[in-house]
Amino acid sequence: MDADILAAFDAAISDGVDVFSLSIGGAPAEYFEDGIAIGSFHAVKNGITAVASAGNSGPTPGTVSNVAPWIFTIVASTVDRAFTSYITLGNKKKIKGMSLSATTLPRRKYYPLITGASAKLDDVSEVDANLCELDSLDPRKAKGKIVVCLQGGGGTTEKGVAALRAGAVGMILTNDKQSGNEAFPFAHVLPAADVNFIDGQTIYAYINATGKPTANITPVKTVLGIKPAPSMAAFSSRGPSFIDPEILKPDISAPGVGIIAAFSLASSPTGSKFDKRRIPFNLLFGTSMACPHVSGVVGLLKTLYPLWSPAAIKSAIMTTATTLDNEEKPMKDSSTNDTATPFAYGAGEVTPNQAMDPGLVYDLTIDDYLNYLCGRGYNTSLLKRFATKPFACPKSYSLSDFNYPSISLSELSGEVTVTRRAKNVGHPGT
Repeated sequence: MDADILAAFDAAISDGVDVFSLSIGGAPAEYFEDGIAIGSFHAVKNGITAVASAGNSGPTPGTVSNVAPWIFTIVASTVDRAFTSYITLGNKKKIKGMSLSATTLPRRKYYPLITGASAKLDDVSEVDANLCELDSLDPRKAKGKIVVCLQGGGGTTEKGVAALRAGAVGMILTNDKQSGNEAFPFAHVLPAADVNFIDGQTIYAYINATGKPTANITPVKTVLGIKPAPSMAAFSSRGPSFIDPEILKPDISAPGVGIIAAFSLASSPTGSKFDKRRIPFNLLFGTSMACPHVSGVVGLLKTLYPLWSPAAIKSAIMTTATTLDNEEKPMKDSSTNDTATPFAYGAGEVTPNQAMDPGLVYDLTIDDYLNYLCGRGYNTSLLKRFATKPFACPKSYSLSDFNYPSISLSELSGEVTVTRRAKNVGHPGT
């Protein structure tokens, strides 16, 4: 696979591309064993910025991928737009859910509410039925009812398929504890709404405490100006870097939740083989959606400042980022609802307009990157994968002097002097 990746890099470099937008990746690997790291190095050597998604293995710490310091590593944040669908329980309590369901239930009509476990087939485990796995629900129990399903297990939208095939009129999908308080809208095949973990527990408590629980699900409505936003997506991979915690990764966050994107007509919006719908646009999620946002900003800066190096462009974007949301408060982590950290957002959320005038940048050359590899113990043989000509390592090297636009000290004991070189790209000043 690495041979194919390197061949693709070489072909694109030969074609004269200006930016690599890499919505690909895998488990973190040492740079000389990582085709994306090697290919990106050759791109940067040719003046081409390599922007890459950080992965969707969050919120577990240390899962961030594409961590080479010459790669621009992007994580996903939410936007201030939501596709809401409200659930009204029989006790008149309203709970906000998320949905993209095209079908609706009649307004003000309440339907019996049942959990997946209570609607299970006799030969199916409660665990599978609670997850609404395919062929786990009994039509005699689910027909004409709204089924409550738990996130996890199989595909999210296939749970709706399972409910529909069992005769359910609707579905409520509740987050498990790990998914936390971040609910996403999906193009379900029946009237449905996704709710966060806390609200899901409220629904389960209502069912358990009520003899004949009922509910209604309202049609989907687009809501703008959601606050607070952005927050860090729970699925977005987290630092620190497993390969080198002395380099802060990820680098920056960008919109990656509920992004309207062009979509192939060769596939259904849910990806399920049972879904026969075809649409030209879909709502997508992931660091693969965040990555192109930053790639676009890189392209604009490259147009504005064609002589800037990839490191200068990266520095301009990172040093002008913000760690505040639209309420002027520190960004939150959706997985915990606590304040997010640099291991979730890197330098912060991208602010394209500010990046046009960073004032100072922290620049790096190819020799700086090779010196960094020398500091990691790379010998002449390993350096050949990156350098096209022999490179002599310095006699001594301090990673604390690596001119990266962020500072990370994984094991601080006593005092450490950190050196950076600032380059003025703005107006003369002091």
